[in-house]
Amino acid sequence: MGLRVKVGGLEDVVLSEPVSPTGQYFNSSVLSISILCILEFENPFDDSSRLALINDVFLPINPRFSSIMVENKQGGKHWKRVEVNAEDHIKIPCFPEGLAPESYDHYFDDYLSKMAIDPLPQTKPLWEIHIIKYPISNASGNVIFKLHHSLGDGYSLMCALLSCLQRADNPSLPLTLPIFRKSLKPEKDPKSIISRVPQALTCALNTVMDFGWSILKSSVLEDRRSLIHSGNKGVEFNPINITTITFSLDQIKQIKSCLHVTVNDVICGIIFLGTRLYMDVTSEGAKMNGQQPWCYLTQDLLMYDGSLKPLKFVQEIQSIIKTKRNSAAVYLTGMLLEFMRKYRGPEATAQYVHNTIRNSSMAVTNMIGPVEKMALSNQPVKGLYFMVVNSPKSLVVTIMSYMDHLRVTIGTETGLIDPVKFRTCTEKAFSMIFDAAVKSK
Repeated sequence: MGLRVKVGGLEDVVLSEPVSPTGQYFNSSVLSISILCILEFENPFDDSSRLALINDVFLPINPRFSSIMVENKQGGKHWKRVEVNAEDHIKIPCFPEGLAPESYDHYFDDYLSKMAIDPLPQTKPLWEIHIIKYPISNASGNVIFKLHHSLGDGYSLMCALLSCLQRADNPSLPLTLPIFRKSLKPEKDPKSIISRVPQALTCALNTVMDFGWSILKSSVLEDRRSLIHSGNKGVEFNPINITTITFSLDQIKQIKSCLHVTVNDVICGIIFLGTRLYMDVTSEGAKMNGQQPWCYLTQDLLMYDGSLKPLKFVQEIQSIIKTKRNSAAVYLTGMLLEFMRKYRGPEATAQYVHNTIRNSSMAVTNMIGPVEKMALSNQPVKGLYFMVVNSPKSLVVTIMSYMDHLRVTIGTETGLIDPVKFRTCTEKAFSMIFDAAVKSK
């Protein structure tokens, strides 16, 4: 049931669902965050069916893909359905002809960087599709979906994208995601209630610490400026470099088995060790002063002692993740944001969210991808990765699994972080942790 209001005093229009609180925060005067999802193809991409794909497959997935965000007289934001001209959302760049794939890498990287910071027009539905017809080192063609984060969270947007794809081996079968099996625990007898008291107290303590730390990070406490954190206002409008690394999922699982941890523990340990290595090789001063470039690693991991213990990074990450899981801070934070939205408005709440993101040095997010090879319009997809853009951060790392590979994508502020050096340090971190894990078995 839509809500009928007057827009501009001209005519009645029907508004569909209201914009979620998070959608309002991510599309405000202080935040406008988008997600880039890049599909790499084995062969040059044939875009002859692009209009049918958009009109018949993409648009029906979600009504927000055919809507714009409007505000009523009371200040509430709703999605307004509009007519969509698919061609207005398709971008096909022209690069010089006849170059080698390695030469097109530079053009592709520059295009990706510029597209990342260009705002999506608010007068049209908040998405674009960019078709790159030139071969680069990693692929013969690329299709890039740019989706505004107000359209949905990362999981829902990725599900929407996967709805446009089919299995390459059998399009009639659905794509499947990895299955994680939890070990069955025996039922606890009534006497075990007493044993739960320490766990409840630990959860309460973790909640108080996490929630208090979150409030401080959103108000007065900011990470020091460092080699990975410029701390500049408006950093979300600065050009970025997007670099990717591909790891073998089998090798990641081998490390997992050796250390009895999770895949998340392993990959986060690799990322943070790689960051530490980058800071070490980039500046001798970063080794000696022990400055804190991110908020979740303990000081002993950051302080330079002349040697590195690779497995300690994975073990510390495992401990941190367990602590976060045994905490209700995320629920308290949600309640706080809702309270702020009701009594101070969505713009003030968006500023609070902006400060939280800006005051820390690094963001890491991950998604699980299909285990089978995908195809778009019957064209096999060689690789898949994504990046969160327009975030007020100098360093963003995303992780995406696809078939038997894990793709790590690194978004770095241009002029602050050397993307090639950071990638090399992350690859070295993987080798160090893999070698140490195998030896420890």
